[in-house]
Amino acid sequence: MSADRVLVDLSGGVLTLTLNRPEKRNALDSTMVSELQQQLDRAELDAEVKVVVVRGAGKDFCAGADLAELLESVDQSPDDNAAHAQRLGNVFVTMRKLPKSVVAVVEGRALAGGCGLATACDLVLAHAEASFGYPEVKRGFVPAMVIAMLHRAVGEKVAYDLVGTGHVLTAAEALRVGLVSRVIAADGFDAAVDEIVQGMAASSPSAVALIKRQLYEVEGRSFEEAIALGAKVNAVARATPDFKAAVAKFLQK
Repeated sequence: MSADRVLVDLSGGVLTLTLNRPEKRNALDSTMVSELQQQLDRAELDAEVKVVVVRGAGKDFCAGADLAELLESVDQSPDDNAAHAQRLGNVFVTMRKLPKSVVAVVEGRALAGGCGLATACDLVLAHAEASFGYPEVKRGFVPAMVIAMLHRAVGEKVAYDLVGTGHVLTAAEALRVGLVSRVIAADGFDAAVDEIVQGMAASSPSAVALIKRQLYEVEGRSFEEAIALGAKVNAVARATPDFKAAVAKFLQK
């Protein structure tokens, strides 16, 4: 099954969304953003979907926003432009709120909004030759929404270096600062990615949902409040059928 801007495949519990503008380095335009939102909404409601994978067609993951579309918007009102930007922001928010793992599989370049899309995912699996960066400042633009996620991922000093200078990182550098989760060698890349993702698809859905909820809700809480939240999540986890079945199976050994 496919759409114009996003190719869609559901197999083995893994919903793969492939950005499909390779001739434009998978630049994000309004149609692509809309289709991503639709598929993420579908993923939340579809019990067959255990993991969502986002990747790019061709040589690159995503080069960021469609510059031609951005240029057309310069004469629009601030309210109209804010609403336009918010549509991509809603994709970021949906990824975080989705009670299922969202994995970015990055080959080639992930730049600007494309790097932001990867940053919004729960896990980032990077090809050893991939690169990551926010070069908007060199075009007089600001990666404004991404900052909400970036400073959480890498800290203020690294975040400012990335958005303030437009410095582009290699995969190894991105791993070192916490922008990506794992770097995978070119040899056997697809097989390694499949093994990781299939393992995630086999995990307890209730446990994954609770992990995501707690992980993203601890931001801004005091240590005591974070521990109290953990106690509540712990209590909920103990009552899930997945946990009861796993413990019963373990005790039978």
